[in-house]
Amino acid sequence: MFLLTRFKLNDWSRVALLLILLAAAYVRFDFLVSVDHHNSHDTVHYDIMVRQLLETGVYGYKSEEPNARVSPGYPLFMAAVYKLVDYKQRDPMAAIRYIQLVFSLITIWLSYRIAKRLGGEWAGLLAAAGMAVYPPFIWTTGAVLTETIAAMLLTTYLYWQLVAFERANRMAALRAGIALGLTALVRPEFLAMAPAAYLLYLLWRRKGGQPLKLLLCTALGMTVVLSPWLIRNIVTLNKPIVTATQVNPFAAGTYPNKNYDDGLVDRVGKTQMEVARERLRVGFTEHTWTFVKWYTVGKLDYIYGKMFTGSGHKPFYPVIPFRAALHLLLVYTGLIAALVILINWRQPAMLIVVLLIAISAARLAFVPEYRYNFTAMPQIIILDSLLAARLLAWLSEWLDKRFRLRSKLSMARRNRHA
Repeated sequence: MFLLTRFKLNDWSRVALLLILLAAAYVRFDFLVSVDHHNSHDTVHYDIMVRQLLETGVYGYKSEEPNARVSPGYPLFMAAVYKLVDYKQRDPMAAIRYIQLVFSLITIWLSYRIAKRLGGEWAGLLAAAGMAVYPPFIWTTGAVLTETIAAMLLTTYLYWQLVAFERANRMAALRAGIALGLTALVRPEFLAMAPAAYLLYLLWRRKGGQPLKLLLCTALGMTVVLSPWLIRNIVTLNKPIVTATQVNPFAAGTYPNKNYDDGLVDRVGKTQMEVARERLRVGFTEHTWTFVKWYTVGKLDYIYGKMFTGSGHKPFYPVIPFRAALHLLLVYTGLIAALVILINWRQPAMLIVVLLIAISAARLAFVPEYRYNFTAMPQIIILDSLLAARLLAWLSEWLDKRFRLRSKLSMARRNRHA
């Protein structure tokens, strides 16, 4: 009887997940076909760059000369789609958007697997449902930008890293390294995740042998993925560049509240990096409180205060009402969930908390943008689902106790009257 009941529950869970994925696919497809999509500044320059790469063989962002200003993950993905659809005859942007729809569905499925692994079936379904309707996950399928593919790769890394830690599995650690290497080729800042993850694992295990073996497997996977790009840069640019050389996000991040005309230092005749370093020196010594506040709560508020809306579209596709309130609810509830996990930190869910802290800290070095919260939201929604599942379990147990107590009292009264 127990096996039959379990089978039925699992069967209904699969049906529920399938319905969530179908609903997610429908709303994303409806969005892609029912609006006009805007190409952002980055999209325009990606398009120029990819056409130049295919036609002349030169990989250069905003330049006809080879450079490494942007990492190659997304441009190479675009180039593959351009070739596949014959970009000179057809618009490749539409094909990219439909492929990103699939990437978004894969991210939902992976998040379900992660949440289920950490908190059970209800946690998995709640995470999938939340991600299915969270508006930015729909809007960004139409944005020819790195967000959708980066979220999928990052969630893939998180899944395999969890498996590696829970089972001490070297093959899973290798797959985690491959996934993280691919993620870094799309968004370089995620390289900070591997050291943070293994520091946590070392604290969990308190012995060096197994963590070191898993770390070496992860490092091997990352090396396999990153080495061709590194070799290209050494050969072509005579520099050992692992990811990218773009300085502007770091330099722009030195302007508190994005006041780019504050006149803090003289910029004439100086490179962006020279100006940035001087601004940091002057800012933290002469305007300490302003810069400390900016590089902590100021940037965090910019990053997580509002949801990312993609690259723009018309007419506006609302998805659901109360979007801004939902975003803030998810963020603050995720913070509560993280604090609950921190109380009992020797658990697998702590990996999500540590990675969120690591990536948030890394982003404090750069100019804050709302789009930077996008790749963190799957992890935040997973944390929300774990908290919600725990509350549901507690409520179910409380109701069950009350029901049994009432049954006992009722039975006692009947026995007295008898």
